Amino acid sequence: MFWQLNLSNDKAIQAEKLALRLLKKQGLQLIIGNFACRTGEIDLIMLDGDTLVFIEVRFRSNRHFGSAPSTITSKKQLKIRKTAAYYLQKHPQHNHRTCRFDVVAVSGNDAAPKKSLEWIKNAF
Repeated sequence: MFWQLNLSNDKAIQAEKLALRLLKKQGLQLIIGNFACRTGEIDLIMLDGDTLVFIEVRFRSNRHFGSAPSTITSKKQLKIRKTAAYYLQKHPQHNHRTCRFDVVAVSGNDAAPKKSLEWIKNAF
């Protein structure tokens, strides 16, 4: 199955779908969504040309508690890096590729029909 849906997390699912649409419009190709293993989860793994991109999608309805990218702590970054290393170990066909870690920040309140998306390349 392409998306591992958790119905209690509808906002996150919507944010990931918006991010995927944005990135596909920019020419990236989806490899897998919601890759999970014992070390953690990566929201989207995509190809940008010959670069393998590991993407964390963050949603914030308001900025009272900080921006979406600011919520990605060094601990979270480490988990993403470990999960990416595990992915590469299990998928050696990508070992020759340059890797990049991006963030797509989705913001906007629940009532707003449109959300703001910010794509941050090489976020960490």
